[in-house]
Amino acid sequence: MASRTTCTSAVLGSLVLTLLTGPARAADGAPRTPAPDTPALPAPAAPALPARGAPAAHALPAPDTAALDGLLRTALTRGAPGAMARVDDHRTAYDDHATVHQATEGSADRGDARAMDTADRFRIGSVTKTFTAVVLLQLAAEGRVRLDTSVDHYLPGLLPDDRITVRHVLGHRSGLYDYTEDLFAATVPGFEAVRTQVFTYRQLLDRSLRHPRTHAPGAAYAYSNTNYVVAGLLVEKLTGHPVRTEYENRIIKPLKLSDTFYVHPDTQIPGRHAHGYLTPDEAKGALVDATDQTASWAQSAGALISSTRDLNTFFSALLGGRLLPAAQLTEMERWNPAGTAQAYGLGLRRRDLSCGISVYGHTGTVQGFYTYAFTSKGGLRSLAAVANTSNNGAVHETMLATLEAAFCGRKAAARPATPPPRTAPVHDLAR
Repeated sequence: MASRTTCTSAVLGSLVLTLLTGPARAADGAPRTPAPDTPALPAPAAPALPARGAPAAHALPAPDTAALDGLLRTALTRGAPGAMARVDDHRTAYDDHATVHQATEGSADRGDARAMDTADRFRIGSVTKTFTAVVLLQLAAEGRVRLDTSVDHYLPGLLPDDRITVRHVLGHRSGLYDYTEDLFAATVPGFEAVRTQVFTYRQLLDRSLRHPRTHAPGAAYAYSNTNYVVAGLLVEKLTGHPVRTEYENRIIKPLKLSDTFYVHPDTQIPGRHAHGYLTPDEAKGALVDATDQTASWAQSAGALISSTRDLNTFFSALLGGRLLPAAQLTEMERWNPAGTAQAYGLGLRRRDLSCGISVYGHTGTVQGFYTYAFTSKGGLRSLAAVANTSNNGAVHETMLATLEAAFCGRKAAARPATPPPRTAPVHDLAR
């Protein structure tokens, strides 16, 4: 039967390393692609000063754990089989004292009614984009790519407009049409048509280039998965390695992310994992188990697998200055408006909460999963929240409210005041 577990604990000294990174898991892990060298991470910078209205973690309001747990229960009433959240709270960026709150509701697998667990792995959708952006910004720090240089300089003839720069691609300002609009115009049939397909990056790009560009390069923000297909091509051209190798050697291994995998084109999530259920467009239609798929339609735009623990570790390290030198992190945080109370940098989203606090991370939607992974300034408090369904606007908005509970505490409402419509726009995939 489905069940809920809640845990809040203080962890001292070296125990936090086990909690945040977990033991090595070779037996059930995806095969790793070897590479001769593992680049050293930049030396930890001094913790960044909080932005106006964004206090350090020890000054943040305590998470409203009751509201957080209530939101997970609400997600179930609105159509999610299961939901979970994890909050990691650090007194300082390099302190080894942490308080962890974990909560789960409902089922990870409707087939055997196994309860959701925060140790479960899942598909993270567009949270992958932040990993891809980190790799390219590390290459920029190494002098191997320049953000304001044309993509066609590195990949001659790839794009129809040589004014499109690397920065435009990473910031969704290229004007390249999002090919997923066509692929998933009908949610379930579109998914079933590509579930086992294996695409090349060029094939995905070609689907975009059949359409006119949405705007001139740099003129506006317009979210498009095509941008991160181009980013994947850039990574592979500049390094001579598959993106899997670069994720592993630059991020996964240095941070000891034992639950994070890029298995494309394999279809299965390694080890213990939550099943993901796709909501049909038709009201009252049966949920579709979308867990097994190549995710080839997404690749460097949305194909990574991870866990709540690993996502909190990743975003805390990123905003804490452990993955990028200060200059590249500053570039990542050059914001452009991207909707109500939010902005987009380079592979990083900023959300401005009702209490005046801003948080930084990414949302991810892939068939069967909604993921919300955000951290406060300096990486001092992190939240990863997941529901194992998608194409359901009510669940999406409910889970989005977990940010308010985690970072604003009791200042936040326990649930959205007005339930949004059940079905979200199909093109929210890999967002």
